[in-house]
Amino acid sequence: MIFETTYKNKDATATINDLVGKPYSFIESIKLKGTGSKRMIVDDVSLGFKSILNTVSDINYGNIEIRKKGILIRITKGLKNFTWAIPFYQLHIYNTKTFSIHAQGNYVRFVKNKTYKENKKFIDKLLDFKIKNDKKYDVYEMIS
Repeated sequence: MIFETTYKNKDATATINDLVGKPYSFIESIKLKGTGSKRMIVDDVSLGFKSILNTVSDINYGNIEIRKKGILIRITKGLKNFTWAIPFYQLHIYNTKTFSIHAQGNYVRFVKNKTYKENKKFIDKLLDFKIKNDKKYDVYEMIS
């Protein structure tokens, strides 16, 4: 689900918190050594998200925030902010020539450049969270 989060919206905040959990507290965030990425350059998005990208030749930026049950991808279009909430069970990450995140039939593809290298530790942390969450719901181990 994608929300316009430029201004505070109680309904959107409640839906995001239900879907991916509440944000980590300040102390928890320090213990985790950060829960948000630095900004990255958005290379491409799926057709459903084309309307949230700049139509002129401006660079589109996005960042990722880890929540307790999922992640938030924030994309900036001019002065507007859009947030895509993805629960861990729907999250798929592909690391090829570009770094892309897929879920719910949509994707956001980030450029692999200096900003990607700066976020490498964060991306590794994100993968660890995804693996830990997948282990909670491992059906095959439950059957054995």
